[in-house]
Amino acid sequence: MSESALNLLNLIINNRDDIIYIIVLLSCIVVGKYYRKITDCNEKEKFGNRLGIAIIIIVSGFHAFHIFISFAVSAGIILLHRKLQSHIIISVFMFLYLLFFRMVHYLDLPSPPGHTNLIQMILTLKLVGLAFEVNDATLKCKTASKEELEKMPYHERELAEINLKNIFGYCFNYVGVLTGPYMTYRTYRDPFMEKYAHDEKSFNACDRATLDKFKSIPIFVILYLATSYLWPIGRIFTDEFYTDESILYRLWYVWPVFFIFRMRIYIGLTLAECVCTAAGVGIYPTVFQSTPGGGPRTKDNQLLKDWQETYDFTTINNSDVYTTETCWTFREAMKSWNMCVQYWLAMNVYKRFPSRKLRTGATLLVSAYWHGVNPGYYFCIFAAPFYVAIEDLTLKRLKASGKPFPLWLNICVWISKFFAFSYMSVAFQLITFWRIWNYYNSVFHFGYCFWAVQYVIVLFWPKISRAVFGGGKRPEKPKEEKSS
Repeated sequence: MSESALNLLNLIINNRDDIIYIIVLLSCIVVGKYYRKITDCNEKEKFGNRLGIAIIIIVSGFHAFHIFISFAVSAGIILLHRKLQSHIIISVFMFLYLLFFRMVHYLDLPSPPGHTNLIQMILTLKLVGLAFEVNDATLKCKTASKEELEKMPYHERELAEINLKNIFGYCFNYVGVLTGPYMTYRTYRDPFMEKYAHDEKSFNACDRATLDKFKSIPIFVILYLATSYLWPIGRIFTDEFYTDESILYRLWYVWPVFFIFRMRIYIGLTLAECVCTAAGVGIYPTVFQSTPGGGPRTKDNQLLKDWQETYDFTTINNSDVYTTETCWTFREAMKSWNMCVQYWLAMNVYKRFPSRKLRTGATLLVSAYWHGVNPGYYFCIFAAPFYVAIEDLTLKRLKASGKPFPLWLNICVWISKFFAFSYMSVAFQLITFWRIWNYYNSVFHFGYCFWAVQYVIVLFWPKISRAVFGGGKRPEKPKEEKSS
């Protein structure tokens, strides 16, 4: 067998889990058209749940018991302990179970596969988010008058009186069960309850949206396979990478590694969005001004009077690929990445954390912990806000001149953005502390040193500018002579 064929075979073997993942999502997309045309709500819910359970068992095998145990305990807490702040109890339980789930190998138990980890991650977001939603709705209904209760949105009344069937349907519907996107209880229920979700025009909008999103997937796949073939990520784990390659090559290698990572994520997130669009989940009239993860900002039916019958799927948009790739700054790219999870973090951690000074750190900690227990996630995620602060200060100094940025300067900012992402993401993929430390040592911690120097320069730039380019002290304005 030739070396090229062997490399291709190794690529397929190493990506076996990803291939299974793609096959499952493609199957869900195909099923979507049939699912959204089921008119009986009970039958539709049963079909979605049966398929969701089947997916969990197929990809997890006996490891599925982790999913069912954590669900059963959390559902029981929601149903039996509403008055005891179940949202706090469930948050603690689900995140502790996530820790146990990822460390079972220390107890000589078999480690769950990667797909089960994805299911457990999204289930954690759903159950914790649902507990907060139930708590908020219950408090709102308790203080509402009879008239206010009648005018209240249906989903809030359902949440206040939620039952096991509702919780089960929300957690185990096949749409989003494997990898998201995260959606609120209302987003899950609206396709069953809203009339516009069942008309012919919305069905056509679903087909168009699915096709439009799916068109980009072959491009991502080709770029992923080509880059993985030319610059395999496995090379960074070998001893030869550190002994035979130059420091410049090792430093440059973070670019293809992060490019491969991005293409892989884009494939998964876009396929997950296609599952939603094919099933008619997350579709709303454009006049409702939906946001990723949160859904409509308003559902005022008065807006439908002048409505042009156009729909959007903004609610289930995981990532804005075009903006992530083309925007100039790191901050803007961060906002366009994994937006549904960012919504969950904002609503359930950042806005609810009691200390304003610590809420940013708490949000980052929860995000890193949710991704995993290994140091790589913390190296990557906690480095981001420091770079954002440096970037913000740099741009502030550059904008102080009042002149528009020339194209070459925007390109420099863009290159800096992607270098920062690439340098940080290496830690995310190397995972363990010693692998991360070994790589950063091999490039003399160039990224961190460069950003530290950049910060010092931009912090003292006004003084440095006057000292280097002259001018000394700013000339004082001449005093006006007093009129005699």
